[in-house]
Amino acid sequence: MAKLAIKGGKKVLPNGIKVKWPQFDKSDEQSLLKVFRSGVWWRGGTIELQAASACGKFERDFAAYQNAKFGLCVPNGTIAVELALRAAGVKAGDEVVVPALSFVVSASAALPLGAIPVFADCDPKTLQPDADSIEAAISPRTTAIVIVHFGGYPADLDRIVKVARKHKLPLIEDCAHSQGSQWRGKGVGSYGQFGTFSFQQSKALTCGEGGIVVCNSRDDWGKMYRFHNLGRLETQGFYDFYEVSSNYRLTDLQGALLNSQFVKMKKQVNVKMANTKALSAALRKIGGLEPLPEDKRITRRGYYYYCMQYDADEFKGLSRADFLEAMAAEGVTMGRGYGRSIHEYPLFQNMKVPTKYAGAQYKKVECPNAVKAAGERLCAIHQAFLLAERSQFLKIADAVAKIKENVDELVKAKSTARKATAKKK
Repeated sequence: MAKLAIKGGKKVLPNGIKVKWPQFDKSDEQSLLKVFRSGVWWRGGTIELQAASACGKFERDFAAYQNAKFGLCVPNGTIAVELALRAAGVKAGDEVVVPALSFVVSASAALPLGAIPVFADCDPKTLQPDADSIEAAISPRTTAIVIVHFGGYPADLDRIVKVARKHKLPLIEDCAHSQGSQWRGKGVGSYGQFGTFSFQQSKALTCGEGGIVVCNSRDDWGKMYRFHNLGRLETQGFYDFYEVSSNYRLTDLQGALLNSQFVKMKKQVNVKMANTKALSAALRKIGGLEPLPEDKRITRRGYYYYCMQYDADEFKGLSRADFLEAMAAEGVTMGRGYGRSIHEYPLFQNMKVPTKYAGAQYKKVECPNAVKAAGERLCAIHQAFLLAERSQFLKIADAVAKIKENVDELVKAKSTARKATAKKK
């Protein structure tokens, strides 16, 4: 009799892991209704009114939570990265070092500015941007470095900050995955010149769509403010315009929702950390699906993904795709991140860049660690599932153990299927 669910056996989790996302209650309704009934749905007017708005409150509270001095809300995380690049002085023709393993925006946000992304590889153990690869990608044309804390696991900021300072380059931390993460007791996003966050629907803190840029310099905040608010100066009249810019203001209805959701998020971080600590211990005993390494410098970990690395050899050559299919059959929803290194997307493979940009001939770019991680090894659980009840959540480990114990059943079936397909050809 088959034991694996994919072959007709019983599921480890017959009903899957059930977690509502986003999680909301009457406090969210009350926060929204307060702004709704005020009739002031935008974050606008004088600088004093903006500071008193729901967005203004959130900017102060969230920036402080991440140990930054200033924050500025924007419509989404994509605009947040672009705004940070503009405030950092990036212009057409400049090179920007970007991560290979991330969502496409970590690299593509430079393109509207006419800047040229140059990819740096990830560390094979942590999957985070590698300091040596970043430094190797720097050229005389480089004007900024963008890193991502992939999945919410902080990159090695000790080394990366040193590289940025050595080359006198602004560092932009893309923290779209890492609301709440800390490095050495200090929030990510506060180490670089700018830190950017996303509040899109799937993120650990959400208002449907939204973002924020944090920084520690009033001057940097002013540069961002002017660009996001139609070129107005924060010290001048409402109908005085000084700079070429755009309108990147977030509505106050979204600001209201962020304030109420932020209260929940700060509690949810602790639940996720406790659940994943228990799961990591269980998975390490089983072997073959390795969580990212423990690092004492990571003092708080927010999540977008709980990341693991799949070792096909531990499962007798079973591919990651077949493993994920078997896990899904057992009732465990697990993904593979974004599936490929950013430079492999058609956007970059089809892009013609002048040959003088030697690091941006994308068909020749080599980021082997990112390619292998994205294509073969990375397995990821979405942050919402980390809020499941502990006993239910740990059944993920039971499913992994079940597949490993009965992998012969699956490998044999896959081999038979391949032989049958070969005969038909």
